[in-house]
Amino acid sequence: MQAEPFGTTGAGDPVTRHTLERGDLRVQILDYGGIVSRIDVPDRTGRRANVVLGAADLAGYAASDAHFGAVIGRYANRIAGGRFHLDGRSYDLPRNEGRNTMHGGPEGFDRRVWRVTAAEAASLTLTYRSLDGEQGFPGNLDVTVTYRLADGHSLAIDYAAVTDRPTILNLTNHSYFNLAGEGAGSALGHIVTIAADGVLVTDAEQIPTGAIASVAGTPFDFRTPVALGARIREAHPQLALAHGYDHTYVLGGDGALREVAQAVDPVSGRCLTVATTQPGLQLYTANMLDGTVTGSGGGLYRAGDAVCFEAQGFPDAPNQPTFPSPVLRPDAPFRATTVYRFTSLA
Repeated sequence: MQAEPFGTTGAGDPVTRHTLERGDLRVQILDYGGIVSRIDVPDRTGRRANVVLGAADLAGYAASDAHFGAVIGRYANRIAGGRFHLDGRSYDLPRNEGRNTMHGGPEGFDRRVWRVTAAEAASLTLTYRSLDGEQGFPGNLDVTVTYRLADGHSLAIDYAAVTDRPTILNLTNHSYFNLAGEGAGSALGHIVTIAADGVLVTDAEQIPTGAIASVAGTPFDFRTPVALGARIREAHPQLALAHGYDHTYVLGGDGALREVAQAVDPVSGRCLTVATTQPGLQLYTANMLDGTVTGSGGGLYRAGDAVCFEAQGFPDAPNQPTFPSPVLRPDAPFRATTVYRFTSLA
């Protein structure tokens, strides 16, 4: 495995970029934020290209609030009012999206330097200790994230965490995919399939109402393959609130690893299949990219230039008793796996 310097944080901490390679797959990961900064995969002719968005340097990642490719925690997605109750106590979190807390707060896991505990040619393990009270969350939390090139086509991400007192946890990876290649423009022509019958309904602040809506007969129905942008401009109130897709699909299942989504770029022939053990999948069409962020290839990113498949627990689950519980206790360690598999059409 190759490791090379990738700059220094404002606090003076050195950051390293690690390169994993196996078969046709080449992946670069930063120990800053656990960021997946590059994934090179071949198209139908064998030509390799980077298929994830990112920044050109460490300063670009630090300045952006897009969370490109990062580990998101301690709590991915939104917590209403920046507050939750646990075991009779109320906890207040820093608000960084209006009155709500988003992606663990302004100094979440994506802005931390992680420690490398194992490094091989095709795998990398990072750890981070989130101290009791960090960003308002209770408990000392030890998180381990392992990136594995499971074969010549798949990037597996294994999550594990333990705590010394009850807390809440929701981990995900925030990679932005464009199978035509980074900087290729809109990804709305990707053909997408999602194995889910329901989607969480959100309010004007994109906080779940607690309701689960059937996708049948709506722009949210990806149970059969359809272009990502085919219905994104329909006058559906949920699309209007999010300026596109930014919604949690209800995957169901018993926590076993199973395929839940697929995206295909018809031009290059590149195909991404997503498998996970998680109960939810956030579909996000990069709606907040507004042409002011310079990407790793030197171009400007705009809304729709990528699609995110964020396997995770449900947003605002600490305040939603009918949702799968996000509570982590000392006697029950957390484990989850998400696999991104890359192939190409003939």
